Amino acid sequence: MGKLFGTDGIRGRANLYPITCEIALKTGEAVGLLTKKSGQGAVVIGKDTRESGDMLESALAAGIASVGVDVLLAGVIPTPGVAHLSTCLEGVGAGIVISASHNPYHDNGIKIFSQGGVKLSDSQEEEIELHILGNKIVPRDKIGKLSIISDSLERYSKFLLEKFPFKKHTESKTNQLKIIIDASNGAASNISHLVFNDQLFDVQFIHDTPDGININDNCGSQHTTDLKNRVLKEKADLGLAFDGDADRLIAIDDKGNEITGDRILAVCAKYAKENNRLNNNTVVSTTMSNIGLGKTLESLNITHLKSDVGDRKVLEEMDRSGAVMGGEDSGHMIFLEHHTTGDGMLTALKLLEVMVNTGRSLSELASIMVVYPQILMNVEVDASRPDFTLIKPIAQIIQKIEEKLLDKGRVLIRYSGTQPLLRVMVEGPDKENTQDFCEEICRVIKENI
Repeated sequence: MGKLFGTDGIRGRANLYPITCEIALKTGEAVGLLTKKSGQGAVVIGKDTRESGDMLESALAAGIASVGVDVLLAGVIPTPGVAHLSTCLEGVGAGIVISASHNPYHDNGIKIFSQGGVKLSDSQEEEIELHILGNKIVPRDKIGKLSIISDSLERYSKFLLEKFPFKKHTESKTNQLKIIIDASNGAASNISHLVFNDQLFDVQFIHDTPDGININDNCGSQHTTDLKNRVLKEKADLGLAFDGDADRLIAIDDKGNEITGDRILAVCAKYAKENNRLNNNTVVSTTMSNIGLGKTLESLNITHLKSDVGDRKVLEEMDRSGAVMGGEDSGHMIFLEHHTTGDGMLTALKLLEVMVNTGRSLSELASIMVVYPQILMNVEVDASRPDFTLIKPIAQIIQKIEEKLLDKGRVLIRYSGTQPLLRVMVEGPDKENTQDFCEEICRVIKENI
């Protein structure tokens, strides 16, 4: 990656470099030029509910229009909603989302989709970055127009629901699943009422009143305590928690247990295979997925491939292998038969589809996967990032722990892509030993790096 782009766009504290109006303006120019290069003439912009969203939207729009490309403003909408609009609206060559996902309100970010609603390639990111950081003079013979997509949420909700014929299962109110939705005071706040409507489900909503600063504040996919309590109090069938831009989902089952991405992937993969919808009999997850997922897929005779961390890396491996289902334990799930990118709302509908069509509770469905205790710790390191596998004491302790775990666990160590940290993850059959093993590795790393 370059100086601006991280694993998912440009991100930082709003109004401080690099999330400034100046950078947003130059980013708008660069995306406008990329759009022209593709032969298209418009860019879609969407955002979540952060107070800095309007400011950055104005700067991005000005940059795009200044190079003669039109701007279509979608307003507050989930990230995958912008990806959809980028594919279905005529003349659109790119989409931009203003969001910092699950981060606190004071952060913000710029995510970019190229033509067709897919994340940028490395070369496209480099091209945009060179423009932002350079002083290249661009042609300004035309000025683009700005317009509002007044029905952006309706278009997106229709796109989602047309894939799932829930109505025939919910004609009687007594058959409706009881659902609690946590919108994280983010981009899901309005559209969740359209998608999970009372014609289809017995539904209640929490954390759906954004004020610009309460996004992800003790709510949503990162903070599920409120949702767990409400599910148990209301005796609901499940809870659904989205993050700030609604591209990830964490579920709560009928017993109050948190069901993360790996278990959702296992449930959906089993159902897809049983219904002859698992193309190439393959599922992709990342190297960070729980060892229990691999064992579950093995028991189902499903090929399990692993990619580097990040939903873009998952998608690359899915494209390479021909898989139609992949995801991360964090809740980013990709169903390529339906969409081009990770989509929390689509994931929720896929999970509901399994429940409706099997008549089984989420706790029963999720029981197919045993979750191995997983301990993740961070060790601060300097910027030199030495190859820790060549440092003898570290290599020896890793080997020692791996020999103790054998096939009942694993060790995974990697440098952070965005911070001066070495991330140490250990999985094992019980929490106490797993914690001790992780602490032991971290101690040796601190002594030698």
